Amino acid sequence: MSTVNISPKDVMKLRDRTGLGMGECKSALVEANGDMDAAEKIIREKMKGKMDARTDRAAGEGCISIAMGGGKASIVEVRSETDFTSRNEEFRAMAAKVAQLALGHAAGAVTADKAITETVDVVRLKTGENISFARGTVLAGGSFASYVHHDGKLGVLLQYEGGDMPADIGTGICQHIAAAVPTPAAIDADGLDQAVVAAKRAEAIAEAQASGKPAQIAEKMAEGKMRKFFEEVTLLGQAYVRDDKMQVGQIVPKGVKLVKFVRVRLGQD
Repeated sequence: MSTVNISPKDVMKLRDRTGLGMGECKSALVEANGDMDAAEKIIREKMKGKMDARTDRAAGEGCISIAMGGGKASIVEVRSETDFTSRNEEFRAMAAKVAQLALGHAAGAVTADKAITETVDVVRLKTGENISFARGTVLAGGSFASYVHHDGKLGVLLQYEGGDMPADIGTGICQHIAAAVPTPAAIDADGLDQAVVAAKRAEAIAEAQASGKPAQIAEKMAEGKMRKFFEEVTLLGQAYVRDDKMQVGQIVPKGVKLVKFVRVRLGQD
């Protein structure tokens, strides 16, 4: 029998960290000779098989979290099985920490590393749910604006450069990206899939020619169709959701260039 004195306070502390019963926590502390971190590690290893067995259960809930710092910004999606868990303060705090950890990654898609996995596993262990890091993206350079919908299930991160942008305008553009139908496919025409643009232009020209109009008029008709297409699918061309008499491009401050945006809706690619 161990001679290490395990206090009820330490057992309770480990219980708060893992969500397991007092008996299991005390046994882990005894095995770890009172070392709190070692005891938590013992519990994690013992529970790993049980936690991994949950991964086949549907995880259709969760939240989006955004973090900024050090010239970078991240947007992450963390999944849970139930809406009850996803609205829990501890779950939201965990997602916020995951977003902060993501800032340590290079620009681009984020792959869960040990720190992210362990952060998620703390809440997996406590809730008994299939909780996982779903995806994340890091943007680097310039400045950022962001928006997360009140339910936490939709978020937008916007990168820009060249000057200052008032917070309300940056947030408004992010809200536009979140709400616009159709969702903008790119900042401007240059960012669109050029194969799609070429196909759309060929279609517009064919329709104009089929009208029987003179070539010069048919060409102008095709150009008009393409302008309308760009206004419908590009961020700068779309009518602003807060004031549809203006295009988004008209509210961007002079000297500011929108570089990239990332829109993440829970459970959607």
